[in-house]
Amino acid sequence: MENQANSKNIILNYGLYLGIAGVFIHLAFYASGNLLENLQTVGYIGIIPMIALIVLGIKKFKHDNGGFLSFGQALKVGVGIAVVSVLVSTVYSLIFTKVIEPGFQDQVMEVTRQAWIDAGMTDEQIESAESMTKKFQSPAITIPLSIVISAFFGFIISAITGAIMQKREEDTF
Repeated sequence: MENQANSKNIILNYGLYLGIAGVFIHLAFYASGNLLENLQTVGYIGIIPMIALIVLGIKKFKHDNGGFLSFGQALKVGVGIAVVSVLVSTVYSLIFTKVIEPGFQDQVMEVTRQAWIDAGMTDEQIESAESMTKKFQSPAITIPLSIVISAFFGFIISAITGAIMQKREEDTF
């Protein structure tokens, strides 16, 4: 493969698009005043652009690569897009929780606490769960965890896409 396409630009561009899409989804729910009630929905909706942009990025790479795509190249492009997007989202999240809405984590904790009360948890169970939850809300935990989770979903989407779209040069002879 002499004229192999450059995956770096595709990864950066599509990762940036995906990160911005995630920011817009989050901001739309925040602006509508429905963010706290729909945090899980925001995550589910975010999967749609993730699938679309990873598939489109892999398709673009295949096109730029003369119609050829190996399974490994699909994984590289897809996981790369997912990781770049989560870095964009992480920067936005830090800005959101430190500047735009500094009390957001406390609001989330209050909603979560009420859900635990409604589920019939005891005060001791709630205190224990709250202590554990607060430990996992620190950027030192959430940032690496977000990267790993995003890379995992990027891997799954890329593996499926790569298995379907792969076409190696040696397969054409």
